[in-house]
Amino acid sequence: MRHILFTLRGCDPALLDDEAHIRNALVNAASAANSTLLGIQSHKFEPQGVTAIAMLAESHISIHTWPEKGEAVCDAFTCGDHTNPGEAFSYMKAAFCAKTWVYKTITRPIS
Repeated sequence: MRHILFTLRGCDPALLDDEAHIRNALVNAASAANSTLLGIQSHKFEPQGVTAIAMLAESHISIHTWPEKGEAVCDAFTCGDHTNPGEAFSYMKAAFCAKTWVYKTITRPIS
């Protein structure tokens, strides 16, 4: 099981506030990670920001956005040898035009 925690910075604020774009990005990130998408739940906040999660057969991918800061905090957690959460991370960087990012990869279970 691999879990990547990442923050995207310098992102396009309009994309971070676009719920449809975020939902589509999660669909594509799940596909990039070679995961099985079960469903997506999202919520658009007023005056701005979106929280969304892609539920996967192998776990999840999530995003929480702050358009006013140009930032998104995300994670991609997958299990199974056939999945690659690093590909979801790469897709999300491009989908939100991130200029910089920080990330940490965790192999679970932690003993």
